[in-house]
Amino acid sequence: MFRLIKKDPSSKARLGNLTTDHGIIQTPIFMPVGTVATVKAVKQQDLEKKIRAQVILGNTYHLYLRPGNHIMHQAGGLHKFMNWNKPILTDSGGYQVFSLSANRKLEERGVTFKSHIDGSKHQFTSENVIETERILGSDIMMVLDECPPYPSTKEYAKSSMELTHRWAARCKEAFKNTEPLYGHRQFLFGISQGCSFPDLRIESAKQIAELDFDGNAIGGLSVGEPSDIMYAMTDIVTDVLPPEKPRYLMGVGTPADLLEGVARGVDMFDCVMPTRNARNGSIFTRNGIVNIRNAKWKNHHQVLDEGFQSDFSRTYTMSYLHHLFRANEILGMVIASEQNLTFYLWLMNEVRKHIASGEFGNWYPKMIEQVSRRI
Repeated sequence: MFRLIKKDPSSKARLGNLTTDHGIIQTPIFMPVGTVATVKAVKQQDLEKKIRAQVILGNTYHLYLRPGNHIMHQAGGLHKFMNWNKPILTDSGGYQVFSLSANRKLEERGVTFKSHIDGSKHQFTSENVIETERILGSDIMMVLDECPPYPSTKEYAKSSMELTHRWAARCKEAFKNTEPLYGHRQFLFGISQGCSFPDLRIESAKQIAELDFDGNAIGGLSVGEPSDIMYAMTDIVTDVLPPEKPRYLMGVGTPADLLEGVARGVDMFDCVMPTRNARNGSIFTRNGIVNIRNAKWKNHHQVLDEGFQSDFSRTYTMSYLHHLFRANEILGMVIASEQNLTFYLWLMNEVRKHIASGEFGNWYPKMIEQVSRRI
């Protein structure tokens, strides 16, 4: 499934290939988030041909509630439902459930929660989450876990972590006792937790590694903790997780976060930031970050990043995009979303190039400075 190709000589960055039945994923990679079977404001054809996404993420919680397992099964799984023929990873929905703290009850068996759509009551267990992800037919399935808030007491963090380990073992058993529904292989990734406590992070990484999943994720970060804590916890965990399996840092993040994560041995990332920020007029470019609503772009009749591979950089002026946002036109959000995702995938391609050439460790601090500045 995963082949480690090369390591960077001056960091923990790794170059690899993750092979699925829907295609090979070149790592390190960023996964656009398609929560409800759509990456917001972007067509699947554009995701593949323009943005060159290798893999996207869907969300079990949202797709379980709507359109629901029956519809998804009748459609033949998520790939056919949304007409996407490349790999898909599905989160277990744990993060979404636990963010509904006022409307859920946590027990050993699982978590009972109220739908954010209509208030109806549901329960997620390790077993029925695996069942739902089998129905979705994702190439990579995630185990059910609890994502504790930041900050948490050590007592709560330890109890939550141990519950996540028990749920993970049950997910592994349910996965072993069921079969894919649509004729292609599915892989199961474990999730380590431990909040911001180094000893818990080490313990969790060891426990999850011992369960021998196809890949391993680092959960419970990018939930409000300072960046230096996130980087430190990531560094600790990648020292423990097995090097022969892919490592996925969940819900991260900014371009700087991606580069820092790669330097610490992470292979996979996802985040809503590129599309969410795009809809608010914040645009990522090779030269830095632009607030397109700023009045200084009103009379700027040039493209911002000439030679870049996106429609925004090749076709539309800053003045035009500024106008679209000021007029609340949907096209502005479409153009900005495509630009941000194209930038994120371009950045990961540059990362892979520099790992391959052995120059990543010297290159990435300068790139962080370049892409993080405000224009």
